[in-house]
Amino acid sequence: MATLFSRIVAGEIPCYKVAEDENYFAFLDINPVAKGHTLVIPKKEVDYIFNLDDETYTGLTRFAKRVAQALEKAVPCKRVGVAVMGLEVPHTHIHLVPINREADMNFFGEKLSLDAAEMQAIADAIAREMK
Repeated sequence: MATLFSRIVAGEIPCYKVAEDENYFAFLDINPVAKGHTLVIPKKEVDYIFNLDDETYTGLTRFAKRVAQALEKAVPCKRVGVAVMGLEVPHTHIHLVPINREADMNFFGEKLSLDAAEMQAIADAIAREMK
């Protein structure tokens, strides 16, 4: 059975898409820890990042770097934090989180609640910076 993320890539589940190419996909986390919190995934369904083949792994990190650079321009922050945790969805994913201090990457604290219009505006702003 396809993972939640594979179903998002296939268009079966809506998302706030930020970027996509033939192998990778980036979209806003629907339970963000900060405005602009983005997930970057390979389209290939592999549960654990270190089980990716070398080509997919390096391609994913290159794609994530491009997304992070666009995110930093679109959402004011000092840096973009990176985390790979991924136990909740069995599909490799990288979290990119705009931060101004290390405490901004608290995955166990209260999540933000942003309306659909704000989520779409953030996704659009990041997508514009990808060009």
